[in-house]
Amino acid sequence: MRKSQIILFILALLVWMLLTWPPDFQHLIIGILVAIFVSFMTGDMFAPLETKGKQKKDMMSLTGSRYFWFLYYIPLFIWECIKANIDVAYRVAHPDLPINPGIVKVKTTLKSDTGLTFLANSITLTPGTMSVDIDPENGYLYIHWIDVKDKDIQKATEIIVQNFENVLKRIFE
Repeated sequence: MRKSQIILFILALLVWMLLTWPPDFQHLIIGILVAIFVSFMTGDMFAPLETKGKQKKDMMSLTGSRYFWFLYYIPLFIWECIKANIDVAYRVAHPDLPINPGIVKVKTTLKSDTGLTFLANSITLTPGTMSVDIDPENGYLYIHWIDVKDKDIQKATEIIVQNFENVLKRIFE
């Protein structure tokens, strides 16, 4: 087995055990079988990770600090989603609240395809925003925003992109 399949096996088994808590022998055996199946079937499907030297390597071969930053990114993303959910729910509950929908252009310094994809998906999965287009050559993303607070590229970038980008840069760049 390759390193990516071993890491995926461990992660899949951990997720299985967390989902079937409290652990017992039967769940452990089934979890091992499912983790083996998942790692065998999908272990080689990870996108290549572009590094600064433009060498490509397996995405699962992240360094220790990248794992740390990815673990930091998960609660950051969840927190941003919670805040956005509350904002959108408040707008739905109070229909008199004015909204100002529109598409804004934001700047990103991410260069790798994987980093740009993670950023665009993070923005799209956050309620109230949706990635519409990516211009990787110039480093722009076009975002549909439920309430455009500022049309200035720099200000919109600070509001929408900056929290995600700072962490994603440490993971994928």
